[in-house]
Amino acid sequence: MAIPAETFFLQPDNETTLQQQIQRLVVEAILSGRCLPGEKMPSTRKLADHLGVARITVTIAYTELVSNEYLVSKGRSGYFVAQTAPSRPKFDLPDQEEDGQIDWSRAIGQRFSQHVPLVRPSNWQDYKYPFIYGQSDPRLFDHHNWRNCALRAVGRKDFDILATDYYERDDPMLVEFILRQILPRRGITARPEEILITMGAQHALWITAQILLTQRRTAVIENPCFPGLRQILNQTRCNTVSVDVDAAGLPPENLPDTLDVVFTTPSHHCPSNATMPVSRRHRLLELAARKGFVIVEDDYEFEISFLKSPSPALKSLDPTGSVIYVGSFSKSLFPGLRLGYLVASEPFIREARALRSLVLRHPPGLIQRTAAYFLSLGHYDAQIARMGRIYRKRRSIMEECMSENGLSQSGQFTFGGSSFWMKAPEGIDSSELALKLQQAGVLIEPGRAFFANGLERPGFYRLAYSSIASVRIPEGISLIAKGIDEVGSKHA
Repeated sequence: MAIPAETFFLQPDNETTLQQQIQRLVVEAILSGRCLPGEKMPSTRKLADHLGVARITVTIAYTELVSNEYLVSKGRSGYFVAQTAPSRPKFDLPDQEEDGQIDWSRAIGQRFSQHVPLVRPSNWQDYKYPFIYGQSDPRLFDHHNWRNCALRAVGRKDFDILATDYYERDDPMLVEFILRQILPRRGITARPEEILITMGAQHALWITAQILLTQRRTAVIENPCFPGLRQILNQTRCNTVSVDVDAAGLPPENLPDTLDVVFTTPSHHCPSNATMPVSRRHRLLELAARKGFVIVEDDYEFEISFLKSPSPALKSLDPTGSVIYVGSFSKSLFPGLRLGYLVASEPFIREARALRSLVLRHPPGLIQRTAAYFLSLGHYDAQIARMGRIYRKRRSIMEECMSENGLSQSGQFTFGGSSFWMKAPEGIDSSELALKLQQAGVLIEPGRAFFANGLERPGFYRLAYSSIASVRIPEGISLIAKGIDEVGSKHA
């Protein structure tokens, strides 16, 4: 007797193929014990008719399951659950009583979830006008060549490299490309011993903070700044001083007399996009040399400088080795890549490598080698050029539309980037505005989360153009202007 075809049901799933969905249904049935070793599977014809798919789709799925030893094929008899099919162990577990549960409010020693979230729904793709930062537009990415690089990375030639635990080391191919191609564009020279691959820029900032800061040390951050950095510093329990930025970024003359570390984003300040002039960069470096503090340079969006040529990195101007450089591929390729790097003097990188190895040893070898191929074969440069052309167009459309609708930027000091830092009319809270616009399918980022506690400026918000198509920008900007008018009328 064959297992009834009605045992299996397909759920809506746009992220996997029908073949993969059928494989998953059968695997789950076998692992859960609903389909036992030796039992006959529904015929490919019956299962295809029941699921409403082509017979060849079921046949291919069954064939794959045979190769994975979940099923066996017995000539004209059909497909059967293999006697050696994997199974889940079963345990006789006691019932868990509600009264015996741990009081987690007392058991948790440190809390990491208390922060001000950005208004960025997980289903942001479903919104018609997503003016949100940090998400990629899939239409701009070279999926074809990325897939080819991934296939090349899992080929026999590279498999031993991928299958081997690097321990504390990184993929030498990726490190070599960063040394020879990426860093020279920023005027930086380094040796392999001075580079560490990280899981994105935020991971790099966390490693840096853990090594440099203690409860007795002082860190300076920009105000406003990347909210994640502020949360990282809070966990170190160091003394954190927020210094307001101006139209040229972080002003060195406003730094406190006593400090140990300065965190800055000189290429494109987060979130205002202000670019620090070279003269100010020299002043900051002179202060660091004289007072003996360390500068952590987050070279935020340097690749997206399409309005002017990018300024040299602080690290390239540093004669004393006081700058720790943080770079990332997440903005130029895609956010989910989570691949970045640290460049610093060898003693620091030695400690950073040791700390990283305690947490995750090294970023996945497959991701490192795939990225290395994508970069070295020229696809990365083509990607940057394509993004620059499209971002320039989107930016021009947004500037024109914002002018027509009376929206105000908070300064126009930028070399490019992928967003605008905006200022709402007096009396309007951008958090309230964001919630109202969300109901109309428009997503913006209120600025409150970027500011230090007690120094919030509720009228600021950010509009990004990395995730929205050009054709939707005019109507989206019009809806933002309408929302501002409605919120303003409400409080008038």
